[in-house]
Amino acid sequence: MHPPLTLHRHPMCAEIIEQFQKCHLDHPIAKFFGECTELKIKLDRCFREEKAVKRKANFEQSKKLKERLQALRKEAAEGNPEKRNIA
Repeated sequence: MHPPLTLHRHPMCAEIIEQFQKCHLDHPIAKFFGECTELKIKLDRCFREEKAVKRKANFEQSKKLKERLQALRKEAAEGNPEKRNIA
């Protein structure tokens, strides 16, 4: 199973998605017997790569946010005693 094949949500895989959809249109019966399987495998690989890239970017972003939050907490703890209750 794959996610919805919308081009705007998967820009890295747009070309493969178009080929896969064309294969399904060109082979309405043969698609059930493996005609488009090779493209499906390529599509799955592309989705995995795309997800890995997004995961890495999200991790880097969360790391920066955590560092910033720790700095704010440290600053608040050192500077003003009223700001120590930062969640």
